[in-house]
Amino acid sequence: VQLVESGGDLVQPGGSLRLSCAASGFTFSSYAMSWYRQAPGTERELVATIYSAGAYTYYADSVKGRFTISRDNAKNTVYLQMNALKPEDTAVYYCTAALTEGAYWGQGTQVTVSS
Repeated sequence: VQLVESGGDLVQPGGSLRLSCAASGFTFSSYAMSWYRQAPGTERELVATIYSAGAYTYYADSVKGRFTISRDNAKNTVYLQMNALKPEDTAVYYCTAALTEGAYWGQGTQVTVSS
């Protein structure tokens, strides 16, 4: 199983970014995918989840209305569109797959929101 995140960057408050996570090594379309984030000195927190067919999504209250999770099962990729970014969104963002045998994590991508 391999999860590779990309798209992190330095962006000004109010800006947008789209994170991508390319998955391989498992049947991507069969499993829920999630994005977590971890800021320095804090615990890792769940940001958003999308279920296998994409019909059901979950968002943390802190990002609801600003972030959108989506997936392309043909490309084995999950996305996180982040709009109206705030300094408190600064963190390393991780993609995760909840497989039957356990959870797998990517290496993370840094998002920094600062003027």
